[in-house]
Amino acid sequence: MTLSSSLAGTGGSAGGILTSNDHTDGTGGDRTTAGALRHWRESERVAAVARRGRVAAEAAAIAAGDAAQAALETAQAAKAALDASTQAERSASKTAAAARLMVAAMQADVADATSDAALADVDEAEAHQRYRDAVERASAG
Repeated sequence: MTLSSSLAGTGGSAGGILTSNDHTDGTGGDRTTAGALRHWRESERVAAVARRGRVAAEAAAIAAGDAAQAALETAQAAKAALDASTQAERSASKTAAAARLMVAAMQADVADATSDAALADVDEAEAHQRYRDAVERASAG
């Protein structure tokens, strides 16, 4: 299929598109000057459109490559974020466990201190009572 035959039926020379009849002398011989000029101009337009299409396709291919690279980098960043959050969760769990142990130890210390205070109160009360008894004995006798 030739360029002119692929363009045939899209308007012919009346619509600015060449057909096979536009660039021959009608006998299948050499082209006329006017027909050849029309054919050249149309070929220039088609070539320009094809070049623009090629440039657009190249730009689209570059953009697709950039998008693929960006998607890969996004996936890597998401994996790194997931790894970091997993590590942070592990660290938080360890910190919470250590805090629970610290609370238990502090509660035991509070219980010991309470017991020591109660024993000290009992000792103080007994000592006070012994003093009163001693004062009484000294007064009596």
